[in-house]
Amino acid sequence: MLPSTSVNSPAHGNGALSSRDAARHTAGAKRYKYLRRLFRFRQMDFEFAAWQMLYLFTSPQRVYRNFHYRKQTKDQWARDDPAFLVLLSIWLCVSTVGFGFVLDMGFFETIKLLLWVVFIDCVGVGLLISTLMWFISNKYLVKRQSRDYDVEWGYAFDVHLNAFYPLLVILHFIQLFFINHVILTDTFIGYLVGNTLWLVAVGYYIYVTFLGYSAVNEEEATQKSSKSRIVLAGCRIILPKIHIPFWPHVL
Repeated sequence: MLPSTSVNSPAHGNGALSSRDAARHTAGAKRYKYLRRLFRFRQMDFEFAAWQMLYLFTSPQRVYRNFHYRKQTKDQWARDDPAFLVLLSIWLCVSTVGFGFVLDMGFFETIKLLLWVVFIDCVGVGLLISTLMWFISNKYLVKRQSRDYDVEWGYAFDVHLNAFYPLLVILHFIQLFFINHVILTDTFIGYLVGNTLWLVAVGYYIYVTFLGYSAVNEEEATQKSSKSRIVLAGCRIILPKIHIPFWPHVL
């Protein structure tokens, strides 16, 4: 079953949630709790957030197992600690400044790029993808016996952030070492390296997102994953012949 929230799940004692428990489990209450902790850095677990970032590269399945554990202990799939979001914001700022430095961008151009990456690439696209996946999941993917269960929107956005972080590191950090001397040389090798980095980044985004919704029928998910690998392999053959500009030029 996909990560879900029970609206009318029975309480331990009398078979119904008390009004206090029900209020504590509403989306508004969870959002308020999350935003309230956003500026309380001493209450954030940055070590655990850094652990998640590491395992999103080495073993993303372990990250989602932690989401399952949170659901069992706190009755919530979405993160209740904004430490991951804070570290991701720092990564966005540092990597964008690095991009501006490598490409000899001016101060205002770098600020403009930073605002675009934060509010368009990360937040804007994230809101669009998360809302779309949230709608599709609730309508078509959730295995449920009643309509009292639905996929949390906050969890859908967390899945986006999980998938966005590896993409950010590949395109905003690793790519920096190849831009001036390889990617911008206007050669077949430059196209090959640049497009391969994009392929790996987008493929990783799809893979981590797939893991987030992998509770759908196992066999069906495996078949879809195999088809995705075939499509990516085909793109891998075609892309070296096509030049895809690196991030700042796309902006």
